[in-house]
Amino acid sequence: MDTLTPRPGTSSSADPDELVRLLDPAGRRLDHSRYDRWAARLGPAELRELYRDMVLARRFDTEATALQRHGELGLWPPSLGQEAAQVGSGRAMRPQDFVFPSYREHAVAHTRGMDMRELLRVFRGIEHGGWDPLAHNFHLYTFVIGSHTLHATGYAMGIQRDGDVATGDADRDRAVVVYFGDGATSQGDVHEAMVFAAVNNAPVVFVCQNNQWAISVPSSGQTTVPLARRGAGVGIPSVRVDGNDVLASYAVTAEALERARSGGGPTLIEAFTYRMGAHTTSDDPTRYRTSAEEDYWRDRDPIDRLRAHLGDQGLADDAFFAEVEAAAEELGAATRDYCRALTPAGPEQMFDHVYGAPHPQVAGEREWFAGYRDSFEDAEAGR
Repeated sequence: MDTLTPRPGTSSSADPDELVRLLDPAGRRLDHSRYDRWAARLGPAELRELYRDMVLARRFDTEATALQRHGELGLWPPSLGQEAAQVGSGRAMRPQDFVFPSYREHAVAHTRGMDMRELLRVFRGIEHGGWDPLAHNFHLYTFVIGSHTLHATGYAMGIQRDGDVATGDADRDRAVVVYFGDGATSQGDVHEAMVFAAVNNAPVVFVCQNNQWAISVPSSGQTTVPLARRGAGVGIPSVRVDGNDVLASYAVTAEALERARSGGGPTLIEAFTYRMGAHTTSDDPTRYRTSAEEDYWRDRDPIDRLRAHLGDQGLADDAFFAEVEAAAEELGAATRDYCRALTPAGPEQMFDHVYGAPHPQVAGEREWFAGYRDSFEDAEAGR
């Protein structure tokens, strides 16, 4: 076994050192006594949609990276290589589940029905958010590392106290999923969130995307044991999944969500994947990692893996793959046009989202500000 990949397993053990895998790097289907029943939910049509999701998310991501390089965005955090962990876990959710992302979950946003282009509004610097979190149950991006895990746990405790857990009603029972990276696990907020989740049996699934690098610090510089073991320290069931395997990512998340919605409490998932791009567009990964390492992971590309499986099993043909590529190119062009058309709103926008409902004090302040602004125009016209 090579040193970069933890040992795969086929048992039903909850050993956090085991890597749950349902597709090997060549796209061959593997049996797993614990998770096969969850993967069985995915028929040929669902597998093709998972492939489409990943290709579209990658095309959007590469276009956004290019837009930043051309000065159209202030910054961009690429998600290249992490599509399977995000799409698999995202498609395991129900509409009523709520997501707390960090700042790299572009593919998760897509699976929640959001137009990924809305993400650009933050990185173009024209808005602090850019979308309505309740429209798709997808919270705003969080740039303070790890802090949102506490928000997610608090929200999950609220769901629990509202009685939306373990009712037996599939349209009512819901859970929370929170995403963070391996670097965030070194933050106290993440540990505190897991403690609160454990002692309150909160319906929250912690998804750590271990992409091997916290900017320039490798995972080995943060822990000597698998990150999934951190859940055991506070009494949270934990699982380590091959994050480049979209089937396995779906299956482990589906099981964790089912447990959370039915009152079984939290789960920690470590998705063992790789950031093939830079941490952000202000980063130069060639300064801290080797081309041999990048080549190793490029051979384990999550999209290539599912494409091989679809082709080998006769679940997709060349016409399907060509149609997906064409849709991806259309998305790339539409993303460019959308981004370049974004212009900042006037300063009066600061009053728009102070409260969730109209507020007389804010309305009065808006009226005063409009008069103050207009006074400069009147003075200019009187010259």
